[in-house]
Amino acid sequence: MKADEATAVAVMDTLDRLADVYVTRDVAAMSAIFAPDPDVLMYTPGSDAVVGLSAIQAKAESDWSRSEAASLTYGTISISAAGPVAWAATEADFTVTTGGQESTIPVRITFVLERRREHFLIQHAHYSFSSAPSQG
Repeated sequence: MKADEATAVAVMDTLDRLADVYVTRDVAAMSAIFAPDPDVLMYTPGSDAVVGLSAIQAKAESDWSRSEAASLTYGTISISAAGPVAWAATEADFTVTTGGQESTIPVRITFVLERRREHFLIQHAHYSFSSAPSQG
């Protein structure tokens, strides 16, 4: 079911903060976006499932150590919800600078989020390569 406006705004706040983390590389900010649960899960291309907040943070720090800069730009985002759970899907552009060279990788991302107090936290994120550029 399509999310109501208040839920969509709250979910977008979380996803925008995630996009900011790619730029700032702030692991503490990342901790405030993902659920602290032991079964919080992230899938990324080329790696096994990343389970647990500390493993997600370690994966991010490892990725950051291999690049000078990165950003995530979402295309159109579909947001749906039922009760305290929301899910979102988007095509996005992940731009990374390594060795002074910038490249953009089109990705598809799905999220499952849960409302905890006033914020939605990411419980599950799945990134995959896309052959099509994002549509904004």
